[in-house]
Amino acid sequence: MSSSSEAKNLEAIVKAIEHHDQSCEYPAVAVCMNPFEVDRLGWDTIKGLPVRSDPELGTGEFTVVCAGEGSEPGETVEAVAEDAVPAERELVPVEAEPAPLEDIPFR
Repeated sequence: MSSSSEAKNLEAIVKAIEHHDQSCEYPAVAVCMNPFEVDRLGWDTIKGLPVRSDPELGTGEFTVVCAGEGSEPGETVEAVAEDAVPAERELVPVEAEPAPLEDIPFR
């Protein structure tokens, strides 16, 4: 992933956290991402919130976890948003770089 893609992903996540905190009486408490994304990006925290692995999320998706939801998941959005993330769930395409052929296992 290029640094500009990482910057766009980080920007989308920060916007989602800020939108959540402005529109909800309870603060965001964590950001969940696909385990592959957590390993690849290497981020431990975003805006002071812990980054957690969630295998239920697809690559390129993340969830802002709300303190008011207990153990319920937060709103899920797709990374690399072009506009501010609305209160409703919205999927936004993620720029993906194809894997080199030598990295693809053949059976």
